[in-house]
Amino acid sequence: MLPLAGITVVSLEQAVAAPFCATRLADAGATVIKVERPEGDFARAYDANIKGQSSYFVWLNRGKKSVTIDLASDEGRRQLETLIADADVLLQNLKPGALEKLGFSRERLRRDYPKLIMCSISGYGDSGPYAQRKAYDLLIQAESGLCSVTGSPDEMTRVGISVVDISTGATAHAAILEALFARSRTGQGADIRVSMFDVMADWMSVPLMNTEAGKPPPRMGLSHPSIAPYGAFRSKDGKDILISIQSEREWKVFCAIVMEMPKLPEDPRFDSMVARVTNRAATDKAVSDLFGSLTRDELIARLDKADIAYGEVNTAHDLASHPHLRRIEVDTPGGRVAMPAPAPIVVGEKRSYGGVPAVGSDTESILKKAGSKT
Repeated sequence: MLPLAGITVVSLEQAVAAPFCATRLADAGATVIKVERPEGDFARAYDANIKGQSSYFVWLNRGKKSVTIDLASDEGRRQLETLIADADVLLQNLKPGALEKLGFSRERLRRDYPKLIMCSISGYGDSGPYAQRKAYDLLIQAESGLCSVTGSPDEMTRVGISVVDISTGATAHAAILEALFARSRTGQGADIRVSMFDVMADWMSVPLMNTEAGKPPPRMGLSHPSIAPYGAFRSKDGKDILISIQSEREWKVFCAIVMEMPKLPEDPRFDSMVARVTNRAATDKAVSDLFGSLTRDELIARLDKADIAYGEVNTAHDLASHPHLRRIEVDTPGGRVAMPAPAPIVVGEKRSYGGVPAVGSDTESILKKAGSKT
């Protein structure tokens, strides 16, 4: 039996953050009822690249039940109330104040359903000067300072995936699991509130603390601001390989086996991490010259022999055929789709993954059963 079997989640969700959280709950066996507006979650229309369907939606909505409810109507609000009455978890990322305007204030729900675990995801939380602002992933990347530490020395960029939404969804997921564990001991639910800005501010702790200490981290592209050598270097046949030297022991081994220059660590410019960072240009040139004289295969043979941490700088196309990539397949309205497998592996437990629902595909069956627990 899956760990969350018997748990019912009602999710008023859209876009990425809440759906990311909810699909992980579904993977673990929870019954996730995705409440959609009659026209569906707008993420269904982000693109049409996966058999005519949105890549985001296919990724983030496996294993869920789709129920369409018109929350602007009295009947729709009654239907939602009945679903909440049966639920263990209520997850939502509607715009600030929307749930309250519909008559579902969290204070009222906490009173009426004391065992209910509520988790609300927002851009900036419920208080403070930005509380009513709309927020999307890239906006928070910019607002939190993440873009300022991402990119090349000449230009800041966005992180190439929806890192704010994903990290917020993962934070909400962890908080809900904590609350379920606590409820098993106390019988009491919880009112959890997670803001995208708070999550990213937390993840920005190291750049922030260094900045406040007077040492703001520069943008380094594929290099590291406080470790050298740590970056991408190109082989003779044009393949970029990223290496990381974390200790003096590794540096000596790297120089002896990979560079075949065992005396290099005795050079005062390279005899400590501080010295190598201070003399980064000379450090990187020494490594770059060696890499440029050898092919990709020759370099990897030496790196493996020395047990040096490295990674090839791949594209998404390279990932598609990567020998280490695990995949799962799920059914969708457009046909069966393969995608990367969720990261956790539970030894001795084989998991299957539910399909992606069509808009409102489960409305009749879910609403017919609604109220059976009460």
